[in-house]
Amino acid sequence: MAAFPLLKLSLLFTLLSLSNARLGLWPKTGQYPTFYPPTCSRIECPSYDVIHVGDGYEIRRYNSMVWISTSTINNVSFVEATKLGFLQLFNYIEGNNEKSQTIEMTAPVITQVTSGDEAVCSSSYTVSFYIPKANQEDPPTAKGLNVQKSGTTYAAVRQFSGFVSNTDVVEQSGALLLNLKGSDWLDAIKESKNSIFIAQYNSPFELQNRVNEIWITFEKEDEDAM
Repeated sequence: MAAFPLLKLSLLFTLLSLSNARLGLWPKTGQYPTFYPPTCSRIECPSYDVIHVGDGYEIRRYNSMVWISTSTINNVSFVEATKLGFLQLFNYIEGNNEKSQTIEMTAPVITQVTSGDEAVCSSSYTVSFYIPKANQEDPPTAKGLNVQKSGTTYAAVRQFSGFVSNTDVVEQSGALLLNLKGSDWLDAIKESKNSIFIAQYNSPFELQNRVNEIWITFEKEDEDAM
């Protein structure tokens, strides 16, 4: 999956650092109140290990994952791209694939945000569903969709609630970077290829107890926790 340019991360971090006091968006709340999304007790989610818990974030290690992903979606907002991608992927799991095979719904639905060359807000998007373990060995293909397999992946994660808006991409990315400020994890993110994702765990029809996450994935050679 494509990297989110370091220059954009640095710019985003600077802008949000300067505006945090004025906006009052992300007060420190002590120990990070993360929890396993309730959706994952009902449907399959990728498994992970929590290797560090910080103030406002946690670091996860995902050992291997298989996703079905859309092609890049351009010239629309985050919300619109996610809707368009969701419909393509839902049709795929309903049997609109080369094997006419139905596949169980999973969580989360993730949207990768790739920054444009001109500005942080100029972005393209890729939407993905997690492939259940029962289908990972030989997942069906489909026109316009791509099977993506990943090895060990590290992610800095921050949870937030509600329905995800277009502004949440910048606000929650900035909040997570501020939470990471001064940590070795932020150095690891800056020094490696990284990507930004919004993960959504709930059906659109669930109005309460919604769980979303911002992920910044990164590479890490040393297997020991920092």
